[in-house]
Parts: sequence; C-alpha cells; structure tokens
Amino acid sequence: MNKPDTKRRSSGRITLSDVAKAAGVSPITASRALRSERGVAPELADRVRVAVQQLGYVPDPAARALASQRSVQVPVLVPLLSNALFVDVLDAVHRVLFPLGYQALIGVTHYDPQEEEQLLRTYLAHRPAGLLVTGFDRTENARQMIAASGVPCVHLMEVTAAAGVYCAGFSQHDAGFAMAEHLLQRGYRHIAFAAAQLDPRTLQRAEGYRRCLKNAGVYDAKLEILSPEPSSIRLGATLLEEIVRTRPQVDAIFFCNDDLAQGGLLAAQRLGIAVPAQVAIAGFNDLAGSDQMVPPLTTVRTPRAAMGEAGANMLLALMRGHPPEHNCVNLGFELTVRQST
Repeated sequence: MNKPDTKRRSSGRITLSDVAKAAGVSPITASRALRSERGVAPELADRVRVAVQQLGYVPDPAARALASQRSVQVPVLVPLLSNALFVDVLDAVHRVLFPLGYQALIGVTHYDPQEEEQLLRTYLAHRPAGLLVTGFDRTENARQMIAASGVPCVHLMEVTAAAGVYCAGFSQHDAGFAMAEHLLQRGYRHIAFAAAQLDPRTLQRAEGYRRCLKNAGVYDAKLEILSPEPSSIRLGATLLEEIVRTRPQVDAIFFCNDDLAQGGLLAAQRLGIAVPAQVAIAGFNDLAGSDQMVPPLTTVRTPRAAMGEAGANMLLALMRGHPPEHNCVNLGFELTVRQST
C-alpha cells in the first residue's frame, strides 16, 4: 500500500484522493468501494477500507451530493423531543436510514405551524433526498412548498385514504373510540376526557371519545377538560384534582396521554381516592412506567417504532424511484387493559 501524501487541502482535511493514493487505486474506484458497489474487486475494496481506517477519513456529504447530484439528507420533523413517543419514532427512522448512508436531520416544530413552515423552507433549500413529517395539519404555504419541491415525503402518526399522499400511522379517532368503548363496557357512565396540548392528534382522539359516548347516549360536554398547556405529570395531577372537586359524578377519566394519567394516579393516591373503585383512570400511548404505576395503567399501546420503520422504508422506496404498492400503511393500535380500569 502506498504511503499517503502529506500534502493536504488548506483545511487539513483528509480527502478521497488521499485514500485512493494510500490504497493504490483511482479515486473513482475508492468512491465506488465506499459505496459498496458490486463492480469493485474484493481485494481492492479491502485496501480502500484499510486506507480509510489508517487515515481516519470521513466522507464529505456535501461533496458527495455535489458529485452524484444526490443528497443523503432526510429531514424528520417532529413536534417535541421531550415526549418519548417521538424519540421512539426517530430512533426507528435512524436505524433504517443510517446503514444505507442517509442522514436523518431532526427538526422540532413545537406544535407551531409557522415554526414548521420555517424549518421546511430551510431544509428544502438544500434539496434533501426525502422528507418525513408528523401528521397532516400544516399551513397552506408549507403544503405548497412540499409539493413544489419534488422531494419525496411521507407523513407519520396518522392515516388517510387521499390519493398521492404517503403515510404510516394509525387512526387516532378509532383509538379514542376504542378506549371510550372499553370504559363503557366496564360499566362506567360518567366518563371525563382530560387533554393537554390540544394538537390535531389529541383532538382526533377527543372526537373518537365523543362519538362513542354519543352513540351510547351518555355524552356530557361538561366532562371534557381541555387545557392548552403542555402535557406533563404535574398537569395530570392538577386535572384530576379539578375533576374530583368540580365534577363529583365522574366515575372514569380518559387522559389523552400517559404522562397526564400517571400524574392523575399519583394525585389520587395523595387524596386517598381508590382507583378504580371510586374513579377509573386510563391513558394513551403506553409510555415507560405506565405498567409500574399503582395500580398499573390501562392505556392504548401505539406502534411508535413500527411507524418510524414503516415510514422510513416507504420513503426509501420513493427516493429510489419505486413507489410502494400501497400509499398508506395502517399499523393499528392495541388496547392494553390493566388494573386502573
């Protein structure tokens, strides 16, 4: 193997040419070897890998994209990083894309459509390979930017039958309906719905709850407690205290997220309220710790990792020019019944 040339670019960065010289191959062969193309002889590919390790070479994604006219960047826009729900989705997306050479760029919208619009404007200016976004609710400008960019886009967390829209998720409405139906089947009739953040998916769950109770003839609008505050254990405790103080007839509470429900359970313990004998408590998303609460929390288990994986694989197909057979992957949900109801 040749000795590496000690002359570098002014930046001091090890280049692909340095790797090629050290391996005794052409830059084109070195580039093909790093992309694991089949046309490179195994012996040459081994020499390139050894040179990469010896020199500490790190590929320049900007240079690679310029040379190949193909970006390796995939922006993934999520509402929050403080919610394990979205962290699990991001982890699954990374595990699919990274081994294939794609870089997931995380954008946090904070449930703000204007902030999402600005993130899209910034990312799309760099002509990414693909785009993953959360849900369907965004500004008209954002929708137009995505459509005009020509960048393949997949929507996560929700499903639709609309033609030409690619998505991987589940029906938030149906999941909310299923939890309300479970509580009805257990004999509860004064069922409150306690929600925070009030993002589109939370409101879809609320509509499912509403529809189910209306079908049963027991819906009471006064039992909906909707707070625009961010979802948290602290807020869940506050909401439970408010409900038992102002709505003593309530015999079950459906919290829109598990952190709220966990806070509600803790508050019930402090107040000496027996769960579920005096009031049943249910959550949503089956977050970490819900099965360890006292009593263990009934909730809806959502397919977070499966959504990230399915969405990333669908996007891979689109980026490769092979649209998937089905534009919508409905991964469903699981009603997880525990002792709190």
